This record gives sequence, C-alpha cells and structure tokens, in this order.
Amino acid sequence: MPAKKLKEFLDAHQVKYMTVRHWAVYTVQEIAVLSHIRGKGLAKTLMVKADGKMAMAVLPAPNKVDSLLGAAAGAESVRLATEAEFKSLFPDCEAGAMPPFGNPYGMSVFADTSLAGSHSELIRMAYQDFERLVQPASAEFSARP
Repeated sequence: MPAKKLKEFLDAHQVKYMTVRHWAVYTVQEIAVLSHIRGKGLAKTLMVKADGKMAMAVLPAPNKVDSLLGAAAGAESVRLATEAEFKSLFPDCEAGAMPPFGNPYGMSVFADTSLAGSHSELIRMAYQDFERLVQPASAEFSARP
C-alpha cells in the first residue's frame, strides 16, 4: 500500500489513481520491466540539496539530472542528497521509494518539462493531477543518457 500520508493526501483531493503492486525491486528500470510500462512513461524522484535545502527533482526514469537544475531552482549549488540526509524526512516511506509529492513533507518539487511509495508498488495517475496538487516548478533540467 502506498505511504499512508500520500494516500490520505490523494484521497482528500479526490484524485483518481491506481496502485500497481510488483515484486520488490530497487531501480526504475526493474519497475518498468515488471509493470510493463516503458521507462519514459515512469517518473523517478531524486532528492537534491539546493543551496543546502532539501528538494525533490522529478524526471523521466531514463533521464539524468543535468546542470540546468541549479538555474531552475535558483540555486548556486545543487547536488544529489545522500540517503542519510533525507531518510528521516520520510518516516512512512521505504528509503529510496519516496513519492514525488513534496507538499505533505514541506519541500519544494521541481518537475522536468518533458514529463507530461514502496519498492513493491507504484502509483499511476494523470500528470495533470500531479501538477494540480504539487504545483511543481517546471523546468528543463534532464537529459537522456
């Protein structure tokens, strides 16, 4: 089941979503194979520190964050956060399986413009609902490998 906090958030905002259960896996590539969804159809959440402040970067699964994220975040310095830095911020989530919703956790979210829980489940929903709820700062900050 998705993190209780996320499910309550989605339900309170009357968002239609579907949970997809799968074997426990730890990479988005494995999730794409098990769920029969093309990699570019999945979004991944990366935790970053922008000028020392924790934030989320949401981008297509196969892409990598590039240097444009700093400009999008209005930050001089942006780097990937370590698990030790963010693990305690998501007490109801498995480490590395945070949903791309910063609102319930009090943090900013940056969503790559190319985009239109647990390690064994994903949430499938319309990007428009995600955008309406999260109101992420949209910017081009990823590149295909």
